[in-house]
Amino acid sequence: MSSDSEIDRRYMVRALRQAAQGLNTTTPNPRVGCVLVRDGAVVGEGFHMQAGGPHAEIVAMQAAGEAARGATAYVTLEPCAHHGRTPPCADAVIAAGVSRVVAAMVDPNPQVAGRGLERLRQAGIAVTTGVLEHEARELNIGFVSRMTRGRPWLRIKIAATLDGKTALPNGASQWITGPEARRDGHRWRARSCAVMTGIGTLRDDDPRLTVRDVVTTRQPLRIVVDSRLRMPVDARILEGGGVIVATASADEAKTEALRARGAEVWRLPDSGGKVDLAALMQTLGERQINEVLVEAGINLHSALVEARAVDEFVFYLAPRLLGDASRGMLELPPGLAVADMPALEIQDLKRFGPDVRLRARWAAEPSRAD
Repeated sequence: MSSDSEIDRRYMVRALRQAAQGLNTTTPNPRVGCVLVRDGAVVGEGFHMQAGGPHAEIVAMQAAGEAARGATAYVTLEPCAHHGRTPPCADAVIAAGVSRVVAAMVDPNPQVAGRGLERLRQAGIAVTTGVLEHEARELNIGFVSRMTRGRPWLRIKIAATLDGKTALPNGASQWITGPEARRDGHRWRARSCAVMTGIGTLRDDDPRLTVRDVVTTRQPLRIVVDSRLRMPVDARILEGGGVIVATASADEAKTEALRARGAEVWRLPDSGGKVDLAALMQTLGERQINEVLVEAGINLHSALVEARAVDEFVFYLAPRLLGDASRGMLELPPGLAVADMPALEIQDLKRFGPDVRLRARWAAEPSRAD
């Protein structure tokens, strides 16, 4: 049963705003908000803040107290029906006497997947689904990806000039964009479970890849793709731990040196002696990573596109020109016909100071090079 009544939509918008408060903190759990409404008034609301903490429904029902009895619960994701870090929310909703539940979407987690809603129906609670489902899926696009595909949602962030160049021929790229665009880039870092870079960017720029320009209570994991373990053991990215080095190398001495600096080293070779990117994505999914932000250079960008690992691009375009000799965004197979060029679909466009952010996804599945 689905409904798009104006009242349901209005309160679901409020529940989505609640859920968004956990944007940077809930990993690996989904971002969920709940609003309880009784007799036309909000009697309780809340959101899931972090794994192990109370779920959104529990927070809202605690706020409502006895007023939850007979109320309608607007929740952005189906109430869970399994024991995880916390007891099932569906049972708590039943015990609280809620009379109706409006869920934006069914939980893609196979442990739930409609079981929570069915438990509510069996208890005599009216259930409506599909209200602002698209918005709820977008809020949890990484969680949905991991539950349905076994791998995280991967975004590539690229800062470029209007002629599509990302760095001078010598690799220098700081700073193509202005402070407003860079601050927005840190917002994408803050919401991501992990930030990924390649050995080329690491050696050129020695980045830390931490969130600095926005307030956060959690730093994402940092991933370095380094097929031959050329990474310096004094690289700044190793400061503070939380680093994964993906490699094809069997160099035990270098592996132990990186581990001594607190890094995890994952050996994932492909048949060509490089990192198997598909295996890396699968392993990250097993590690409960929902969203990955890539901040790298042309080599890793191109390899990820070739491996069909990229879901989304976040382009920051600066009103500058670097010229043909400078470094570009991607390398694509030579000899492509115009009709065969990968097509993107623009999701949104926004200005940050003098720069423009353009977010895009594949219009169709990208072609694999032979």
